[in-house]
Amino acid sequence: MSRDAAGDTRRVGSDATSYSTDLREAIRAFLPRSGLALVVDDHKLRWVPRMLVTCAILLTWDLAGMLTDAFEASRAVVVKMYPSRRRPGESYAGFMATLARQTAELLGIIRPCLREHVRKLARRQGLWRVGDFAAFGVDGSRIECPMTAANEKAFGTAGKSKTGPQQFLTTIFHIATGLIWDFRRGDARASERSHLLGMLADLPADALLLADAGFTGYDLLRQIIDSGRSLLIRVGSNVRLLAKLGWCCREHDGIVYLWPDKAQKKRQPPLVLRLITLADARNRRVHLITSVLDQTRLSDAQGLRLYRRRWGVELIYRSLKQTLGKRKLRCDAPDKAQVELDWALVGLWLLGLLSVSRIVLAGGRPQDWSVAASLRAVRQAMSGPPTRRGARGWLHQALAAAVKDPYVRQAPKAARHWPHKKKDKPPGDPKARMASESEIQLAAELRIHRPAA
Repeated sequence: MSRDAAGDTRRVGSDATSYSTDLREAIRAFLPRSGLALVVDDHKLRWVPRMLVTCAILLTWDLAGMLTDAFEASRAVVVKMYPSRRRPGESYAGFMATLARQTAELLGIIRPCLREHVRKLARRQGLWRVGDFAAFGVDGSRIECPMTAANEKAFGTAGKSKTGPQQFLTTIFHIATGLIWDFRRGDARASERSHLLGMLADLPADALLLADAGFTGYDLLRQIIDSGRSLLIRVGSNVRLLAKLGWCCREHDGIVYLWPDKAQKKRQPPLVLRLITLADARNRRVHLITSVLDQTRLSDAQGLRLYRRRWGVELIYRSLKQTLGKRKLRCDAPDKAQVELDWALVGLWLLGLLSVSRIVLAGGRPQDWSVAASLRAVRQAMSGPPTRRGARGWLHQALAAAVKDPYVRQAPKAARHWPHKKKDKPPGDPKARMASESEIQLAAELRIHRPAA
């Protein structure tokens, strides 16, 4: 008998069955204890919730080209994991139909549980906060879907030429651990801002949200600030800022206001922000705005270092699209394509928890995690032990060793022309000006009825 990273006791049988047992217990350690029943009263139900969820996750980790092949392999692993239980249905169509019906309810159970495991892991390692804040990054990306008439009608396109149906995905991740915290998806024209607002309530009260120039706008920033969370967001030439408005009684260099004409006409108060202007590694100016006005809590240099770590969300998307093979989904029907993307995110989230928990237990750092190496380990566990490997606890050792190569690059990568590589211009400078007399007067009138905090 031995215990895993979450404190669960593992039962290890023969070498032939220990892989599936280890994989089952490793997954079970991070799934909810209740809400995913293994035994149900309905004896006609072939896919009970726990087996359904386990198979959906394994299906994400299996990279077989044909969906039916991947399903058959994943189902076979589930049967090995639960040898004494009634075998689940053999039909891929039946499995996907059941998964599509139950995904929304299952995600409502699983998401909070995975978030709590991220919180516990970060706190055990002293990584929950960066300074005074629990820092989170957010960004969106599009995921291609098969070019079927149903997908085109359900998802649409982003309006670019030669673009097929897509889903838009917005992900929040915990900066210090690099682990997913939450996600939302929609059609090709979905708004990442709306997605963020839908996830705002599930961020901790001490959250500092890091975002790029796509997450600006008075209404969005006001809702973030009114929720009690802090923000650190890059701004560009699409943002107009005011100085010397007189709204804040302790104005100093760097204090600016976001107060568009529309808000003024509705007599809504200005947002008091701090503008941070620094140079990046390429000596380009980077403009950040933050709701943290006190420089002792968040200095300019700390702000730039934190913003750079927002790059971790790009690594999540690269892992999802390249390592897990989800650059283009495989399901032809819209309802199936939606659940395929949902469970791909859950699979990546869980894979991160499985690996990072073992890596830090072995004395490593969360940022050392290699998604490819940990995926290789779980896939080996799914396919069965090689004859020369059947040692107990091999999976946990393999996950602990799933780290990046420690080599240091001696020269920059050779330039390559990638047809699909983004070539977006960096954001320009925000438009900043002194407040006009009429704006100062309106601010003074609003202060009488609504004093500034």
